[in-house]
Amino acid sequence: MYIWVKAFHLIFMVTWFAGLFYLPRLFVYHASAEDQPGIERFKTMERKLYRGIMTPGAVLTIVFGCWLVVLRGEQWIIATTWLHLKIVLVAALIGYHAYLGYLVRLFRDDLNRRSHVYYRWINELPVLVLAAIVILAVVKPTF
Repeated sequence: MYIWVKAFHLIFMVTWFAGLFYLPRLFVYHASAEDQPGIERFKTMERKLYRGIMTPGAVLTIVFGCWLVVLRGEQWIIATTWLHLKIVLVAALIGYHAYLGYLVRLFRDDLNRRSHVYYRWINELPVLVLAAIVILAVVKPTF
């Protein structure tokens, strides 16, 4: 059973990260858009991506991740520093995810005041976190 739970954890993690990578890219284009039909199209795409793909992906990633931790047992949780660091990074991703939801609402209400350059920069944040999480989960460094 452990291997199935792990597989679903990874599947939903990939889904979540696809959204974390793509939504800020949509913001880049949305912030540069000048025609009303294009702006409305971006609003629809952003809402559907955030609500229909990213948020379910995030929730299911966390559910299956917690399930993995339960299957491994209490001693494993206490003895693995890499897991504690991974949990901190996942908490940061949850905050980033919530911030993206805030930005979706700003764009929806035509309240965005930032340029496309800002969104290009925030688009890079999940790449760094993903690299750190993968290294922690695969290498399992001891500290």
